[in-house]
Amino acid sequence: MTNAARDSRLLSILSLFTSVGTLVCCALPSLLVVLGLGATVASVLSNAPSLVALSRHKPWVFAFSALMIAGNFYYLYRLAPRLQARALACSIDDPRCRIAGRFSQAVLWVSAAIWLAGFAVAFVLGPILSRFD
Repeated sequence: MTNAARDSRLLSILSLFTSVGTLVCCALPSLLVVLGLGATVASVLSNAPSLVALSRHKPWVFAFSALMIAGNFYYLYRLAPRLQARALACSIDDPRCRIAGRFSQAVLWVSAAIWLAGFAVAFVLGPILSRFD
């Protein structure tokens, strides 16, 4: 595996980790409370109290994860092709490079979708629901 493919895979997994982290700390508890599952949230928070600290810094957590995902988009679609072409690391017909690229793209797009869902629940759903009260 080339350095560019390894870096791309590492950034993809890191962006997935940060987007799942924002979902678990901030969006999922909000969604569960909206659905009437407040006891479930209380049980999770009693077993994992560090989630409270993360949710207190929700804007920073979301900003950091968005920065990681945006950096991964830049790397995967702009920087990695240039690096591979410059180093002649992979030929266009090499299936290993295409698999690594597809894997990275899939993980990146899943990360972005998870982040968007988390952002919508954590920041958009509350003001919308408050207008109906």
